Amino acid sequence: MKSRLFLALLLATAPVAVFAAEKSPAEAPAAPKRHPLRGVITSVVAEKSAFMVKHEEIPGVMRAMTMMFKVDAATFKAFKAGDTLAGLMSRQGNTWVLEEVKPAAPAAKK
Repeated sequence: MKSRLFLALLLATAPVAVFAAEKSPAEAPAAPKRHPLRGVITSVVAEKSAFMVKHEEIPGVMRAMTMMFKVDAATFKAFKAGDTLAGLMSRQGNTWVLEEVKPAAPAAKK
């Protein structure tokens, strides 16, 4: 009788244990989508460690506009208003972030 009870409990809890051990891809935090961006720094926002950047259109993502991007400390020190840059933009929570920032040649005049 005890062995039947044990077997019944084992079988009843086995699917729960397997389910708990497996994590579906939907539960894993997804890396933010990053998109190439090219633009000019129009101003520096020191208190937010961010740049206002007038950027080109990002096809399929957004039109050309001026918006604020948070940057890391090294990038913040390396660039100033008026510099042309290229990098990868992403949305992280409520913040737009610019990563892998490099100087870029100014866009050719049309």
